[in-house]
Amino acid sequence: MDVKLSEVAVQAVPLLERFEPLLDPEAFSLLRDAAEAGRELLRGRTVWNVNSTATGGGVAEMLAPLVAYGRGAGIDVRWLVIGGDAEFFRITKRIHNRLHAVEGDGGDLGDAERAHYDRVMRANCDELTAVVHEGDIVLLHDPQTAGLVEPLQRLGALVIWRCHVGVDQRNDLAEQAWDFLRPMVEPADAIIMSRKEFAPDWLAERVHVVPPSIDPFSAKNEDMDRPTVRSVLAHVGVISGDPDHAVAYTRRDGSPGRVDHVADIVRAGPVPGPDSPLVVQVSRWDRLKDMAGVMLGFAEHVDGGGDAHLVLAGPNVTGVADDPEGAEVLQECIEAWRTLPHAARARIQLVCLPMADVEENAAIVNALQRHAAVVVQKSLAEGFGLTVAEAMWKGRPVVASAIGGIRDQVVHGETGILLDDPTDLAAFGRAVTELLADPERADRMGAAARQRVLERFIAPRHLIQYGEIFAALLAGR
Repeated sequence: MDVKLSEVAVQAVPLLERFEPLLDPEAFSLLRDAAEAGRELLRGRTVWNVNSTATGGGVAEMLAPLVAYGRGAGIDVRWLVIGGDAEFFRITKRIHNRLHAVEGDGGDLGDAERAHYDRVMRANCDELTAVVHEGDIVLLHDPQTAGLVEPLQRLGALVIWRCHVGVDQRNDLAEQAWDFLRPMVEPADAIIMSRKEFAPDWLAERVHVVPPSIDPFSAKNEDMDRPTVRSVLAHVGVISGDPDHAVAYTRRDGSPGRVDHVADIVRAGPVPGPDSPLVVQVSRWDRLKDMAGVMLGFAEHVDGGGDAHLVLAGPNVTGVADDPEGAEVLQECIEAWRTLPHAARARIQLVCLPMADVEENAAIVNALQRHAAVVVQKSLAEGFGLTVAEAMWKGRPVVASAIGGIRDQVVHGETGILLDDPTDLAAFGRAVTELLADPERADRMGAAARQRVLERFIAPRHLIQYGEIFAALLAGR
């Protein structure tokens, strides 16, 4: 099998210099001490991160800053992306869906799927053996990489499997996925999950809980003034107006970037004005994100007499290599949009964001979230939901499903509104309407949300936890 392993080039970013102005003295002291300990602990070792895509989705977005800051702290941290064919990614998407307790494409996870998965793993391992050495630490991310645990252990590496997805209440579908994964992940030296509740019983006692994090200095989360926000959105076509302000942002390496590409947009009627309130959901085109449900809930239960518009934004479906269902879900959303009354269609736009430049894409998302009057994440299942933390960091009120890691982020009534039943479209509409009608309450929620992210969900906490796990594993060895 012709499988090509690739390395993602990530430039070092000075960790301490970057975060000292943001953190209080006590938090900064903890980070400085952890960086010093990590340099000494990992001297002569490489920390490898291995996943299945360099673009699209929360894992790739987290890896870029964590690798950059690790390198900036003087640690040899690197990032590899495995290769696979279309059938491999169909199988791993099936596993992903079933870990969320939904059927997905309805295909099997039997002997034939195991054999194909194993062939792809062997092909990748043939390349990994050339770069991973004894004593290295390898972080394998999600089901796509689970089959690499034992081969890398045989090289003498310490191998950690990190699962970013799961569901609090497992059913038979979830157990099928775990049965497929168990022989591969059970031997791992450590297991990391975003929530303790995601772990099956046979794994629970070995799990380290490390919630995901955002990078407040990335193109997606850096400060962006209002004129720039409006110019970016006018340039890509989401709102009306002339992009008469610089559509600029700062790249991870500190160099300037510019938004050049435009979005592919499905809409009817005039483009929303720059002062029209936007209700925004940003996510992959994935059935678990329930974009169609958001659209129907907005059309039927958010007052059509107001000026609010809904923006459902996802990546251009050709730009996410490991998600074979994206184009199907987008087409389903377009077909559902076409069935709505014209007045509803005129208030809803489906936006495919350009993926030619990952940081340009991030800057557009930044502008969308900052411009939003309300950010929603009405997922049916969610491992964590980084888009929630991103919106909270920008001081936006969030309406989101009370599922998975979203419950760890949003304090109901304080930093946003949680929906006990994501399928209750009337409750969703009421929550959105309440925030649109009460901007002062929305602003209070947004301010509290930003503070919660600063305290709990930014990169320093994430790196400190990794350091503690590495130290424990090396001490045990």
